[in-house]
Amino acid sequence: MDAVKKTLGSGISGRLGFALVCTALATAVIGSVGAPLITPVATDLHVSLAAAQWTLTVTLFTGAIAGPVLGRLGGGPYRRATILATLVLVTAGGLLTTLPLPFAALLIGRGLQGLGVPLVALLMSVARTHLPADRSASTIAALSVASTVGIGVGYPAVSLLDQLAGLRAAYGLGFLLSAIALVIAWRALPAEAPGARPRIDVLGAFLLALGTLGVLLVIAEPAIWADPWLGGGLLAAAAVILSGWAVFELRAAAPLVDLRMLGRAPVLRANLAMLVAGMGLYLLFSLFTRFVQTPDGAGYGFALPGVAAGAALIPFSLLGFVAGRSVPRLSGGGTVRRMFALSAAIAGAAALLFALAHGSLVAVLAAIALLGFGVGGTSAVMPKLVLAGAPQGETASVLSINQIVRSIGFSTGSALAGLLLASATPAAMTLPTQGGYVTAALWSLLPLTAAAFIVTRARR
Repeated sequence: MDAVKKTLGSGISGRLGFALVCTALATAVIGSVGAPLITPVATDLHVSLAAAQWTLTVTLFTGAIAGPVLGRLGGGPYRRATILATLVLVTAGGLLTTLPLPFAALLIGRGLQGLGVPLVALLMSVARTHLPADRSASTIAALSVASTVGIGVGYPAVSLLDQLAGLRAAYGLGFLLSAIALVIAWRALPAEAPGARPRIDVLGAFLLALGTLGVLLVIAEPAIWADPWLGGGLLAAAAVILSGWAVFELRAAAPLVDLRMLGRAPVLRANLAMLVAGMGLYLLFSLFTRFVQTPDGAGYGFALPGVAAGAALIPFSLLGFVAGRSVPRLSGGGTVRRMFALSAAIAGAAALLFALAHGSLVAVLAAIALLGFGVGGTSAVMPKLVLAGAPQGETASVLSINQIVRSIGFSTGSALAGLLLASATPAAMTLPTQGGYVTAALWSLLPLTAAAFIVTRARR
């Protein structure tokens, strides 16, 4: 009888783990749909490339702001309901992106789809609570690299749909996947034990959103700095708002983000490293995806059509998957920090390879693959770094904080890519210079090196 119960329990755990990974993969594909469609959006909807870049940046931005809210809602008895309600909103956003509506509606839809980005933290929390220890660890590692694998799956499919059926059909894939994820989650997620109703810090969420948006605007919109007073004023206002948010959070009875938890040395170091690493990683990611699609006549790039440009990200996904499976197995104790630093260094090698041999498609594909390993490796070991010493009941909160930091780092990296390339675009031209791509890639070495230094300098 005990053997039968053990077998049944193993089967249930296996189904739950599989469902969690499938849901995470679906949300990862949805979140990344914007990257291969930046150029088609600019062409089909007659907007600038800088404006089209916001279809990616806004998704990362809303994910960063929604993270702490979902973390509070999903830290107790409302975890299942929170995940399902979020997937409903993501599905609604997918519908907005699919319908032939103006660009503003597309941005709103992409913003709603960004709500699915922080769901990975809640899925990790479900795994840690409802799965046995050994299966929980492997499932959390798989969830950590779901975004990397999802890119490799989604990019070619999205690019193919765009080439065969148009922009709206490509966005329709995100709508379909969100509906599938909703059904899977509804059938597989277990009910949670009863508990107290969580309190949501609405004002804290508003201040965080306003301050973060201000920072992204002054980074992503170079035109703002045409008037230095306007640019400086916006930056100063964002700094004041974020400072006020921090003071408010420290005094709130039920803060949106537990900054005291963030103040613990291991958690603070891990999140700071993820923030700066995320900036460098997504800066490179944005550069590589745009560079390979550079059209003929620019004098550089490879003018890859949609499907080929999507297929160029397959090495990224494959090496990311390899890193996600291998790096955690090699990480234990202080090795976790060294493996994070090694992954960041490999991403830095991708930047150097691109800078030295960007005229060769083979070399650029190799750089994309190395970047995938860097993203997969840093993502896979990050849960171990941030959960070191964290109480069981704080899992969702700690992981949600990390998701916020990661999303802000990614969105800042995306905005930096737009800023650096816009700055390298000559007047009356639509494309940046070749040297602009090289310079932007080399800039990524600063945050990647800083992230490795932060982690490796941590005391045992």
